[in-house]
Formats: sequence, structure tokens, C-alpha cells
Amino acid sequence: MATITDVARAAGVSVSTVSYAISGARPIRPETRERIHAAMHTLGFQPNAMARSLASRRSRVIALIYPQIGGIGGTAGEFVGAVAERARDAGYQLVLWPFRADQADDIRNLARQRMADGVLLMEVCLDDERIDVLEAAEVPYTMIGRTRDVADRPSVDIDFASTMATAVSHLVGLGHRHIAFVNHSADQIKAGYGPAVRSAAAFDECMTAHGLVPLSRTCDDSPVMGRAVTADLLDTDPGLTAIVTMNELATFGVYAELASRGLSIPGDVSVLGVVTSPGVGTLSYPPLTTMHSPGAELGRLAVDCLLSQLDPARTPVPNQLIPCVLEPGMSIGPARTDQDVPQRP
Repeated sequence: MATITDVARAAGVSVSTVSYAISGARPIRPETRERIHAAMHTLGFQPNAMARSLASRRSRVIALIYPQIGGIGGTAGEFVGAVAERARDAGYQLVLWPFRADQADDIRNLARQRMADGVLLMEVCLDDERIDVLEAAEVPYTMIGRTRDVADRPSVDIDFASTMATAVSHLVGLGHRHIAFVNHSADQIKAGYGPAVRSAAAFDECMTAHGLVPLSRTCDDSPVMGRAVTADLLDTDPGLTAIVTMNELATFGVYAELASRGLSIPGDVSVLGVVTSPGVGTLSYPPLTTMHSPGAELGRLAVDCLLSQLDPARTPVPNQLIPCVLEPGMSIGPARTDQDVPQRP
């Protein structure tokens, strides 16, 4: 088993420098810290968590507030997995706090007890009391998402405006003029869930900019509701040729309803999943074309942003917006051009 002496020898530094890098008791140059962490990883060195905590008066714990513990998987799993790996590489343990936006009091209690050195928050609402609680308790935090005003609040997030612009423009370029959007639930919109609110606004804006009429629906996160919403969209606009979805579970219902009506994908109706992952796309047939969520990149950036607050020697990480990237599948194609399809003026 590797010792701290082995790490110091491999990194070309003194034992005390390794100790400071582990405990955070003294600032270490970023390049030296990275060399030490690389040596620790190569040698499989695992410092004693309790010893580090006592030496630094820190818990060496980062908390991730993510409400849907039972639903981690798919796209969300990319966020959580990247956060856990980045925290571990930096010598921190990751714990999950499953608190919704209406459970700020529970966060307040843990914050007062200093159960974590810093907090990452997912599933952010535009007006989020959890952030107010963390600021009042002076607990360092970073949002994976954004509140309404982020001028002085550390955050990383998806660029929903740019993502939706790319999605709609791509479909319009394939001749689609009757495009619908399947969002998250009405309850999430009412709660001010950032991705749902921002994407809805971006879809309407992009369609209007192309001179098209936006058609969107909220949808509970389930295949059953996805079928019901798709049926409603097709009944509302028989000329519909493309559906953009930002609801992974509902997308399976979209596929099912189209199949039940004898409509082919993408021959009759194209389907494009935004803010999702190619892994989720492969669960459908034909494989879903996606706008790949940058979950892993955002997870790593969020940890780096938080650690730069915990350790002034680290390079500060500015707020960033990252767009989703189009990942080819087999679910989108040119718009159908048969003359029997009703056309809007």
C-alpha cells in the first residue's frame, strides 16, 4: 500500500507539501497540487478522511442537492457521475441531499451544522429559497442551473436559448414548418423550474423568428402522458411534421402514439430530443436524434467552481453557459411534402 512518502517522491515534493495539499492547511500552487493528485491517483493512495478533517477543520465533504434520488439515470446520471469523479479526484467525498425547492428549512439545519464544506445544487428554480438559505448561512455553493438573477451567484448551466435555436433551425432547414414542443410538466413550469421555463420561451422565440406558429404542450414525466400529449398535438395540427421533446420519459410515449396511428419516424413525423443523451436515444427505435446535454462537462465545471471558493489558490471559474450538441440518430428527416397534408396560410 502506497504511503504519503511514496506520493511525495513520485511528485517530486516534500512530505509536508503533500500533507498541505491533502489538508488544505496552506495554499499550494495549482500545478503542484495537480502533480500531487496525479501521483496519488497513479499510486492508489487514499488519505485518511478523518485525519484530513481534523487537520484542516474541514469535513472534506461536498453535498449535491438533487431532489429526485430515485430518478438518477440517463442524462441526470452524467451530471452526478461527473460531479462524484471530480470531487473524488480533488480529495472530497460526495453526499446527496434530496431536498426539493420547498424544503429549504432542512437545508438550513444541515448548513448550520456545517455538514459539508460546500454545496452543489441541481434542479434550480428561478426563485429558489434553497439558495437564499445557503447564502444566509455563508456556505459556499455553485448552481448547476440558474436562478432568475445570477449576477453575483456562481453557476454553470445549459445555454437553452442557443440549444433551442439550433434544434429549430435544423428542422426548418429540412423543410419543417409545423413543429411542436413537448416540455416538462405544468407543475414544473408553475414552480419556476429553470430549464422548463427557459426552453419554452426559447422555442416560442425561435419559431416566431422563422415566421412560424409555435405549438407547445406541458407533459408529466411519463410515457402514458407522452402518448396523450402527442395525440392532442396531432389532433390540433394534422399537418404536424416534427416534434421536439425535452422530457425523456414522455418521448417513449411520443413514439408509441405515432406508431399506434401508423405514422412512421421520420417519414411522417420527425422527433428530436433536446437536453438528453445519446444513451437515452438508443433506447428507442429508430434511435432518437438528440441535442446532447453537456452533463459531464457541467458537472466537472461546477465542482471546479466550488473548489475555487474553498481554496483561494485555485483559479476562479466564471459563470458559464454551454449549449447542447446535435448528435445524429435516425429519427429526423426531411418534412413530408404530400399534398393531402393541410397547410396553414
